[in-house]
Amino acid sequence: MTYSDAFLKDVLQRAKTVAVVGVSANPVRPSYFVARYLGLRGYRVIPVNPGIAGQTLLGETVYGDLGEVPDRVDMVDIFRRSDAVPPIVDAALARWPDLQTIWMQIGVMHAESAAIAEAKGVTVIQDRCPKIEYQRLFGELRMGGFATGVISSKL
Repeated sequence: MTYSDAFLKDVLQRAKTVAVVGVSANPVRPSYFVARYLGLRGYRVIPVNPGIAGQTLLGETVYGDLGEVPDRVDMVDIFRRSDAVPPIVDAALARWPDLQTIWMQIGVMHAESAAIAEAKGVTVIQDRCPKIEYQRLFGELRMGGFATGVISSKL
């Protein structure tokens, strides 16, 4: 799938509240550091993971599924296998008829669910990472594509 930079930038600028489905409490897991990064960039991140529901993560209560999230979200970021996408998309569409975006992480794709969401006017992005796209589009990438903030003088 290809998306223009303008399209991706617009999606990232419109979203204010992001539900991250499959977020981990383990700070070395990609789902954790993507959620943390988005929070540091001003998004409200609502964590969704049944294994840690009820706990607090990144300053927010963790919910077991999207149906439990009491607040409106603009974007659902999916950190689950592709075969787990259909019920997540169905729940998101049922919970928020005005949902703006469903974002499937790198390696996550589901054409049928994407078509269902798009038919309801929801923007769908597949096989991309909002953290990577944000860094790339808003000038935060460093040498070699990494946003480490540390550059060795021995390179």
